[in-house]
Amino acid sequence: MPDTASLQSLATQVRRDIIRMVYNCQSGHPGGSLGCVEYFVALYSSIMKHRKKPFRMEGKGEDMFFLSNGHISPVWYSVLARSGYFPVAELNTFRRLNTRLQGHPTTHEGLPGVRIASGSLGQGISVAIGAALAKRLDNDPRLVYCLTGDGELQEGQCWEAIMSAAHHKVDNLIVTVDWNGQQIDGPNDAVLSLGNLPAKWKAFGWDVLILEQGNDMASVIAMLRKAKRRTGKGKPVVVLMKTEMGFGVDFMQGTHKWHGKAPNQEQFDSAMKQLPVTALGDF
Repeated sequence: MPDTASLQSLATQVRRDIIRMVYNCQSGHPGGSLGCVEYFVALYSSIMKHRKKPFRMEGKGEDMFFLSNGHISPVWYSVLARSGYFPVAELNTFRRLNTRLQGHPTTHEGLPGVRIASGSLGQGISVAIGAALAKRLDNDPRLVYCLTGDGELQEGQCWEAIMSAAHHKVDNLIVTVDWNGQQIDGPNDAVLSLGNLPAKWKAFGWDVLILEQGNDMASVIAMLRKAKRRTGKGKPVVVLMKTEMGFGVDFMQGTHKWHGKAPNQEQFDSAMKQLPVTALGDF
């Protein structure tokens, strides 16, 4: 298992990848992508048991991951490539016509690692529940992971799914919420307040864990391991992960303004100076 220093170096490289991908095509969502780097690196490098090759859609005998807030595809694509699912050089094709790395993940191009199209918000938890129930029917002991955004929880379908998972005791499921307090139009509290999020999940019958430092690698790994230990006890598990949108690039941090905006040349140069070159190398 990689040590924390190696994982942190990978996280820095992933952030470089995110900025380069969005800058190169002048389109994409850097803010949430940068904020979730530690989660993705920890998940794919230290937490999940997953098969890179051959990639199988049904995921039998391995942990499965579903990205609900699909607009943060840059971070997922980078981690998938750096994990060996497809060539790192393919990151150059992000958001280009007729390529596998579309702005929101799709399945018809057959990109390894992607099991659902997730451009429409609010659907990922529902799909993850279905996959978890299928594993139960198959007597498959592996787990299902899902990431959703906090603003995404304004979608009514999310709460139907959350209620359903508790009712059916889907205890082989770990949902993580990117709790950064921001969405495309502004702070969550200004757009549509989510109220007491921990109390809501608890009231809906979930085992609730709160991660205060979602941009600290060691803290993320420790919390995901704790979440794994809480599975199999009759309740689905949720990790409310506090992150900072745009983390790692000072002018992007803590603001909704970089939810879906590409940097210009000056901003790109500034961002890359803040993210040291790593031994992994740029695409």
